[in-house]
Amino acid sequence: MTMETQGRPDWGLGSYEPTADQLRPAAELIVERAAPAAGEVVLDVGCGTGNAALLAAATGAEVTGVDPAPRLLGLARDRAAAEGREIAFLEGAAESLPVPDASVDVVLSVFGVIFAPDAHRAAAELARVTADDGRILLTAWIPDGAITRVAGMWRTAVFAALEQEPPPGFGWHDREALRGLFGPHGFSIEVEEATLVHGGASLDEYTSDVLDVHPLSVGANALLEQTGEAARLRAQARAILAEANEDPERFAITARYAIVTARRA
Repeated sequence: MTMETQGRPDWGLGSYEPTADQLRPAAELIVERAAPAAGEVVLDVGCGTGNAALLAAATGAEVTGVDPAPRLLGLARDRAAAEGREIAFLEGAAESLPVPDASVDVVLSVFGVIFAPDAHRAAAELARVTADDGRILLTAWIPDGAITRVAGMWRTAVFAALEQEPPPGFGWHDREALRGLFGPHGFSIEVEEATLVHGGASLDEYTSDVLDVHPLSVGANALLEQTGEAARLRAQARAILAEANEDPERFAITARYAIVTARRA
């Protein structure tokens, strides 16, 4: 499994672009909730291909995107240039943001900071860069449903192959856990539930064009093919997704996620 430092997955593997397309509705909703005003400073943490950054820039905000994957930053820069948007895209991780203290009015993270290996360091960094009257909005998956089952199955298999115990995750969707995380930095927490549809023309298309090329899948397969587990797990994942399919004419699965808003109390 190709990894970066501190156990971080290499998000430059495979092709994240199809997943980014699927996640765009969540980016639209979080930018709508954040309501950045013209001239406000916005930071998109884990910006990927630039969905939220571009939407925020369209409001007239001054936007910076940060991501650990140089390849994705290149795609985001190309998209910004094509739309005529002046957005700074910087390489960096959520636990060490290349941004000055108290310099950001709106911090956004669409399924980005939730993958930080150290939730407490990441939260401290989000708090550090947020201005006194600023706000933080992020999205986090609610851990239920078929997509969660598939991701958990692969995660378990990867750490078993590495002969390691999976590190404990953090409940980025959980109000009380978030209060414990951001409360010491002076933030109050609000949590709203939303849904997002993962889909395609068929399960075959979704599997080949989205799931198989996702960076986490590509990284896991590189390891699990050596153990002979990759084919079995792929078949098991397809069976889980097929059973959960909500559209017999195409392929669609609804996933729940949380929109978290943190403001200084």
